[in-house]
Amino acid sequence: MALMDFIKKQFIDIIQWTEESDGTLAWRFPMSGMEIQNGGTLVVRESQMAVFVNEGQVADVFGPGTHKLTTQTLPVLTYLKNWDKLFESPFKSDVYFFSTRQQIDQKWGTPQPITIRDKDFGAVRLRAFGNYAFRVADPKLFHTEISGTRESYPVGDLEGQLRGMVLQNISNAIAGSGLPFLDLAANQVMFADALAKELAPAFAKIGLQLEGMTVQNVSLPEELQKILDQKIGMGMVGNDMAKFMQYQTAQAIPKFAEGGAGGGGSGIAGDAMGLGAGVALGQVLAQNLAQGLQTPVAPAAAAAAQAAAAPLGVKPEDVMATLEKLGDLKSKGILTQEEFDAKKAELLKKLI
Repeated sequence: MALMDFIKKQFIDIIQWTEESDGTLAWRFPMSGMEIQNGGTLVVRESQMAVFVNEGQVADVFGPGTHKLTTQTLPVLTYLKNWDKLFESPFKSDVYFFSTRQQIDQKWGTPQPITIRDKDFGAVRLRAFGNYAFRVADPKLFHTEISGTRESYPVGDLEGQLRGMVLQNISNAIAGSGLPFLDLAANQVMFADALAKELAPAFAKIGLQLEGMTVQNVSLPEELQKILDQKIGMGMVGNDMAKFMQYQTAQAIPKFAEGGAGGGGSGIAGDAMGLGAGVALGQVLAQNLAQGLQTPVAPAAAAAAQAAAAPLGVKPEDVMATLEKLGDLKSKGILTQEEFDAKKAELLKKLI
């Protein structure tokens, strides 16, 4: 009786895979020391496919369903083994199962900013991140190209390769979308569609199908974002240089005041810039006040305002501090050389 039990254990009647956990793309049925019974049953569940491999050569591929293993259902394997159509003996073959479920929430992102051409800015360095989903679409190709004869192949082993493919195609996707950076950030769905279109052929080459791609954020590095904010500020004042300087001065004064109050100022240069900003704002307020008071019924008040503003003057160190700030704006590309020269001439006149 014990001998018969031993013999029965060597023959496999049912071949199946019950996935015990998520994240496994391929799994090999354990066949060590055993043979498949002729007429045995292969159970392939929904979201699975099975592949028979004979001596390293892929034979028959099965989709979801319950399959009886005979020469009729194993035509390729029958040919490879030169079986007679009436064979009844057990046989050996490697059987691999593949999960065809979507592998969702796969993260991607740019570890470093990437440089791209841009219609508005010429060239920009940007960051982006999001996620994607994929599935095994061609188990035969995936077996020969990726998973091979391993007992199991988890998603994690493929993660780095797929993320690299995403990053490699970002520049092409942006070029293909035809969107400048500012529109790109506002049209992330269009960017994601363009990126998915670029990636689909690369995924297909290894037996995968890209099911979804999302772009959750597109941004600039911090230093470039500051420059963009300044350009936006100029656009808000109609690219009027005088108004932009007034806006910059108003923004700077509270920061200098905080630095002075806390004892953590930036030294003589910072104090000079703060003083220059204060003087400039004072002059702007005085000019606005004088303009508001220049009416036919109050000529004396206008004269008084001009007389009060005249003694203020501008100190040379204030002018130098302002010129340094203007030079910094010019070096960042916010001011043109012509705008800088015009403002410089205007400031130097105040010293005469």
